[in-house]
Amino acid sequence: MSSVVRIGLLGCGNVGGALVGLIDEQRDAIAARTGLELHVTRVAVRNLTKERDVVLPDGVLTHDAAAIVDDADVDVVVEVIGGIEPARALVLAALEAKKPVVTGNKELLANVGAELFEAAEKAGVDLLFEASVGGGIPLIRPLRESLAGDRIRRFMGIVNGTTNYILTRMTEAGATYADALAEAQGLGFAERDPTADVEGFDASAKAAILASIAFGASVVAGDVYREGISAVTAADIAFADRLGFVVKLLAVGEAVDGEVAVRVHPAMIPKDHPLASVRESFNAVFIEGAAVGELMLYGRGAGGRPTASAVLGDLIDASLNLRRGSAAGVGHLPRAKVRAIDELRSQYYLNVEVYDRPGVLAAVAGVFGDHGVSIRSMEQEGLGDEARLVFITHTATERDVQATIHDLRGLDVVDRVGSMLRVIGQE
Repeated sequence: MSSVVRIGLLGCGNVGGALVGLIDEQRDAIAARTGLELHVTRVAVRNLTKERDVVLPDGVLTHDAAAIVDDADVDVVVEVIGGIEPARALVLAALEAKKPVVTGNKELLANVGAELFEAAEKAGVDLLFEASVGGGIPLIRPLRESLAGDRIRRFMGIVNGTTNYILTRMTEAGATYADALAEAQGLGFAERDPTADVEGFDASAKAAILASIAFGASVVAGDVYREGISAVTAADIAFADRLGFVVKLLAVGEAVDGEVAVRVHPAMIPKDHPLASVRESFNAVFIEGAAVGELMLYGRGAGGRPTASAVLGDLIDASLNLRRGSAAGVGHLPRAKVRAIDELRSQYYLNVEVYDRPGVLAAVAGVFGDHGVSIRSMEQEGLGDEARLVFITHTATERDVQATIHDLRGLDVVDRVGSMLRVIGQE
């Protein structure tokens, strides 16, 4: 005998509309596999007259999202409106009413996730959020459930499709950053205002969520060190290629001596690393566990249907748990002790433009030596009266490398210090 589950949907945009379509398509299969009959009974939208790709019965659409949360005829709430408010208030109200919530809202979870997890724990209902990171790629559930018995040491991932597309075009087609961005916007991979993507805000929110689940401690977006890709040049891409690397925007989280280090920045990774082959708008997360070793999860990291697929999976889980009277919550997460970026240890790529004079190399190398930064390799390229020096360092601390850059800028023989990229996976 089937159990009817009545769904209140907050938002019917790209993901919400795709979710309604998937439920209609898969209704019979879901009922056969799970005994659940999923019905979207109320949908909150901003514009009632907007044309939509899905057809909803009369009376289903409403402006009043709070009324959907309060409706006794709604069993499970799905939130896909985005942003922090009013999403936070609506999710809290649903949880306090003991209604499971499914959300794909990365900004919400990356900023007030701990508050919501505790509210769900107190209410004894689910708060599920698989779609908040990686679109349709299963990431949260494997970390929370499949790897719950392991100790995650590190994750490293490509979690923003826009920046990965731009860097792919710069690498494979020799495009400039500006041209690759324009192409991404033309294809719908990038917004008209691409700041959230290209400056790393989107990836930082996702990194905070992944770190919270992977390391069992609350990490918020503000804890994540962030750099975007807007300063990456065609010359950086070309040098990386020549040296056997590719440039990717990475979200990296590490558990180190009781602390958590989480950061988002462009990095050079060896061409034979699994993440190097992740192209265009695809996403992937590379995970290192004490017992499981290394594994990688890969797929489409965005798009209405892939993301709606993740929402639907959570919706089915939440509905089954509601029927059983159980919940699969995250529970209370203690505040993470966050390691400062100054303490990061990595290799580094530095691009320095100098005046072509005698003694230049000795002066530049002396600055590296003053700060204990060892040079692994160096290449020189002529630029008329100037030269470009490209360095790869041995492992050093961020603090020492930044001090080196500061003093290089003060040398008379240095015209400018160009890009600095971290190098991952070499030592």
